[in-house]
Amino acid sequence: MSGTTSVGDGTGDNGGPRKTVAVLGTGSWGTALALVLARSGNSVRLWGAHSEKVARIRQKREIKFLPGVPLPDELLVTDAIDEAIDGADFWINAVPTKYIRDVFGRLKGEIPGAIPVVNSAKGIENETLLRASQVISDVLGRRKMSVLAGPSHAEEVVKRVPTTVVVASGARGVAEMVQGAFQSGDFRVYTHTDVIGVEMGGALKNVIAIAAGICDGLEFGDNAKAALITRGIAEISRLGVALGARKTTFAGLSGIGDLIVTCISRFGRNRAVGEQIGRGKTLDQILDEMEMVAEGVWTTKAAVELAHRHNVEMPITEEVHKVLFDTKRPDLAVRDLMRRQSKPEDVS
Repeated sequence: MSGTTSVGDGTGDNGGPRKTVAVLGTGSWGTALALVLARSGNSVRLWGAHSEKVARIRQKREIKFLPGVPLPDELLVTDAIDEAIDGADFWINAVPTKYIRDVFGRLKGEIPGAIPVVNSAKGIENETLLRASQVISDVLGRRKMSVLAGPSHAEEVVKRVPTTVVVASGARGVAEMVQGAFQSGDFRVYTHTDVIGVEMGGALKNVIAIAAGICDGLEFGDNAKAALITRGIAEISRLGVALGARKTTFAGLSGIGDLIVTCISRFGRNRAVGEQIGRGKTLDQILDEMEMVAEGVWTTKAAVELAHRHNVEMPITEEVHKVLFDTKRPDLAVRDLMRRQSKPEDVS
């Protein structure tokens, strides 16, 4: 296919066989994943739903959110799904969770069911309380699903900053195929079998990151941030286990690892939302000014509903919800968290 052929003997830079991969979603994360795969010697097609946006990317060979990061000529950018998917060994979803149902509803019937799917979106659908990978399966039908997550900001990945993530799948062979395609000197991938745990860790950490940003906006310092991260992973794991995940998963890359980076990094858009709220802006003002999607805002609604449904205590998430959607003052939310009934730390 035009634009996808690269010179070589059929092996990627990672030493494994070169794969053909379709990445769906031309935002910063989808583009970063496409770049990692292309640099590792794979044949990569980056698909976008909006023709005008795709045309601009083709012309400039970079995306707006990653300025100064050129896309290699061999990376095909297209708005034609058949061109992106043709001959693919697997495809990656990088479309934000809130848009998955609409986007893939329009693609239903055009994506072959035999192609394994890797979901990299981190969220929960509000209306159904389904994880992002479940939404894909709900729309497109039963698929060989995997989930990719871990501490990995696109802005660092594209600069080849050492990054380590995890891919979880119920099919060992699929996880190992994805692992092999990505593996490189600066992007390391582990495999996992706990799909629920890996996906829930990636989704729920965005809620805690909003709380971390509120702490920054209120200028609380390191003590509060450390406590928030620690207690945050406790309530993330409680809900995850209630949904069928393994508790140990949340001690890994997609749990505490992803939570730490999202709560402390200047690149974290969910943390940035919280910081602006802590400084006095309203959620509507912040969202009106944002061009990128902060998944944690919408995941907060779903997380609270899931917690109520499964009788799981999630005090931080509950307070974030009140601040975002009930106009509760951030300082009062912190006060109420600090004044909760005393209890031993080892009681979940």
